[in-house]
Amino acid sequence: MDKPKRVTINDVAQMAGVSKSTASIVLSGRGKELRVSESTQERVMKVARMANYQPSVHARALSSSRTDTIGLVVPEMTNHGFATFSHALETLCRDAGLQLLIACTDENTSQETLAVNNLIQRQVDGLIVASSMLNDADYQRISKQVPVVLFDRHFNDSSLPLVITDSIEPTARLIAEIAADGLEEIYFLGGQPRISPTRDRLTGFHLGLERAGISAKPEWIIHGHYTASSGYEMFAELVMRLGRLPQAIFCAACGLQEGVLRYLTQHGHLGAEIRLSSFDDHYLYDALTLRIDSIVQDNRQLAWNCFEIIGDLIEGKTVSQPVRHLSANIKRRTQHG
Repeated sequence: MDKPKRVTINDVAQMAGVSKSTASIVLSGRGKELRVSESTQERVMKVARMANYQPSVHARALSSSRTDTIGLVVPEMTNHGFATFSHALETLCRDAGLQLLIACTDENTSQETLAVNNLIQRQVDGLIVASSMLNDADYQRISKQVPVVLFDRHFNDSSLPLVITDSIEPTARLIAEIAADGLEEIYFLGGQPRISPTRDRLTGFHLGLERAGISAKPEWIIHGHYTASSGYEMFAELVMRLGRLPQAIFCAACGLQEGVLRYLTQHGHLGAEIRLSSFDDHYLYDALTLRIDSIVQDNRQLAWNCFEIIGDLIEGKTVSQPVRHLSANIKRRTQHG
């Protein structure tokens, strides 16, 4: 079987009976400006349409120093929050005539380095990153050649642009409200303690208990990874240790809550007396008989702010408010005490 052949500008020029330079002028939209006759322009465009000619991104990049592509680096695409953010960002890029290239790191710093290098080699015009790194040294270096915007995770004292949802205060408010209902124990299931989402949400957890006049016991804090399987394992181990279901659980992300729900389903506990709460919301929570209180991030606003900042950086404009902290809402599905 013959290998499919891509139609080039040389092919269009030959089929239209014009020079390559004339075909290039017409296809770049400069025919009228450079006084190419209307009949020639029509002939070239007709041939291009019939041949399904698509201009080379690489060739256009050489002439304009732009590729009209943006790189997005996220830890995990199956995470509901990152998935909705990515969808919103891709829509913004598509509407602006840009291509979004997405790379996943699986919370692995080596994989993150490889993913970022691959995107840079593809000459993306800018990078939007939810990083698993411990510091911003690599991105400070990269930002000298490619604009970088951080989101969801922060580094202490970093000067890089950042878009993030405030998680400390809404977590504190939710935990304080739940604790005020007379609960004697609330367990925290989180991801890796080295990354900022875990640290910030745990800070909010402690602050909420403090406002309710409760001191957290060390055994209430359990760390794992931000995956459903990790949430399942942490919850299963907790139930085994207690010999019963805990009174209340706060999951630091949707994926962890998914693991808890899977355990409860498999063991016939969906009707049990247990208070569930989560950072991040999922539309399926509204369909469950087991009520889950949640902290709702506005992923569309996260995407829009990242898009706005990276666009200004690519254009060489001064960014107004390069560090943006967005608010989150609390959605109570349980009855107040």
